[in-house]
Amino acid sequence: MSAPIAVVTGATRGAGKGIAHALGTAGMTVYVTGRSQADGDSEYGGTVAETARLIDEAGGHGIAVPVDHADDAQVAELFARVEKDHGRLDLLVNNAAKVLASSANFWERPLETVDLITVGLRSHYVASYYAAPLLIANGRGLIVNTGHYGAVSYHVGPAYGAQKAGADKMAADMAKELRPHNVAAVSIWMGGLDTERVRALLPAAALAGRETPRFTGRVIAALYASSGLLEYSGRAMIGAELGAELGVTDLDGRTPPSARHTLGAPPDLHPTLKP
Repeated sequence: MSAPIAVVTGATRGAGKGIAHALGTAGMTVYVTGRSQADGDSEYGGTVAETARLIDEAGGHGIAVPVDHADDAQVAELFARVEKDHGRLDLLVNNAAKVLASSANFWERPLETVDLITVGLRSHYVASYYAAPLLIANGRGLIVNTGHYGAVSYHVGPAYGAQKAGADKMAADMAKELRPHNVAAVSIWMGGLDTERVRALLPAAALAGRETPRFTGRVIAALYASSGLLEYSGRAMIGAELGAELGVTDLDGRTPPSARHTLGAPPDLHPTLKP
């Protein structure tokens, strides 16, 4: 079979960049999206072209597509391009999000903080909307929403928690409708990551033991390749636990720890959402 075709949104840096890089290492063709096109567009660096180059160097094929996920028309054009280029899609990773870091209470922050609901939750829905027909036509596929313990415990603020909890439920409901078409949808919770933003904010000593962003990409690649893919569909899962189950390790060979007992666990699905 030809190499799987993947789309990773929000892949200029951080989790999305690491996930896309890992999928490239698995030999996939990866369309990467984001707004940063030139050095200096973000104080944390990174561009869609840079991520595409990393994918090429890893053995895959990277395709940089500048996309503002607040603009539905740009998202539609992205998937129209995928259809024109390949006529199918195997994997969508919804990672695009707009996060404004702040320690203030929600009413003391800029109102734009709520944009995380637009580029983070709504954008996941829109990308999935356009991806679904291509996944269904392919006869097998996977949608992944990048999740976090903030869905069930306090982290960053109300907008972040709502986005993560909403992405979990969205995956569960999409899974129910996609199951007859052999397409799975899941949410994968990432742990504390070692990213460009984190490195800029935390001292080096605090980075020890954090997951690399590529670990989640490795987990996603293994999940997509699993013959039991549909058995996982609809679930929100802790990436560290899923990695251990699938035999996936981080770059240093270790299995990252789960924070289930300190930060919480995904809630049980109602029977109407279970296979």
